[in-house]
Amino acid sequence: MRVNAFGLPAFKNGRKSRAKTENRKKSFYHVTFLSPFKKDSSKNLIVMYDIPHLQKKERDWFRRQLIKFDYIMIQKSVWVGPSPLPKNFLDYLKEIKIGDKFKTFTLAKSYTEKL
Repeated sequence: MRVNAFGLPAFKNGRKSRAKTENRKKSFYHVTFLSPFKKDSSKNLIVMYDIPHLQKKERDWFRRQLIKFDYIMIQKSVWVGPSPLPKNFLDYLKEIKIGDKFKTFTLAKSYTEKL
């Protein structure tokens, strides 16, 4: 394929080829939830999950949501943050079929991050 001076593909008549875009699967974006927690909320809930690779998009979305909720990653699938998780968030997890792929545990003392 020819490229222009910037290294971008050069299309005939200045148009992009439709062959690649017609066969592409349409993207689906999950709902984004705003955090109901204050920045200084105590971190007293552990979330552990095991979402299979077949649901990679949902797993990545779940991690991004935990970050928005001000959760801290302890391990790749173990996070700690404020509780309780919002009910509409938990309902949505069931809707996208990952509601049974995680467990939550309440801590007796609030988690303090060691630097």
